[in-house]
Amino acid sequence: MKILIVEDDAAMGRALCYHLEQEGYETEWRTDGEQAYDSLAGSPFALVILDRMLPGLSGMDLLRRIRRERLDTRVLMLTALGSVEARVEGLDAGADDYLAKPFEVSELLARVRSLCRRSPLLGQDYPEAGGLRLNLPLRLLEGPSGSSAVSKREAQLLEIFLCNPGQTLPRSLLFTRVWGPHAPVEEGNLDSYIHFLRRRIRQVGGVCRLKTVHGIGYRLEIRGEGPC
Repeated sequence: MKILIVEDDAAMGRALCYHLEQEGYETEWRTDGEQAYDSLAGSPFALVILDRMLPGLSGMDLLRRIRRERLDTRVLMLTALGSVEARVEGLDAGADDYLAKPFEVSELLARVRSLCRRSPLLGQDYPEAGGLRLNLPLRLLEGPSGSSAVSKREAQLLEIFLCNPGQTLPRSLLFTRVWGPHAPVEEGNLDSYIHFLRRRIRQVGGVCRLKTVHGIGYRLEIRGEGPC
């Protein structure tokens, strides 16, 4: 599983990477909130370990942005602010867990294991929802009526939708995750790929539909019965 570490203290950041990698996790380390947001927009993570006090975009502001854009990634907040009030504020803002510094490595790893067990399917090879299953290694969409090969871009979009069923995903998020934060992409490209995906879903008989949420983005809706 892939974990994003957001920590501006170099010694702490290196230590977190070391201990997590010793446990078999893949890590990415960022030292400020804006860098971390770009990483989250471009790649799925099972967990974010987030320092509260960061330069520029603070940990709290980053957390609020993550939840405002309805990213499902679990967030473990690390901070020197260990008061009850600070913990309540972090949890209310959307943190899944809150650990005060200093902490024991064994406790941190236990909390990471717990959150990763509860994490939605992110970065997995076979995400599925609504009767659809995406075989990422083969780039094959499978459903009750058969299977359909998909392109690389289609697979990237499908993975995001299947990992976040029922959630409205902003256009900006989809552009950033699939094409990158600074790619010169025309607005119509996303609409074209959504059209392709709707056709693929119909072909394989998935019990869902890609719904346009006007002015915002798209949502994968799971329907009670019948194909998309």
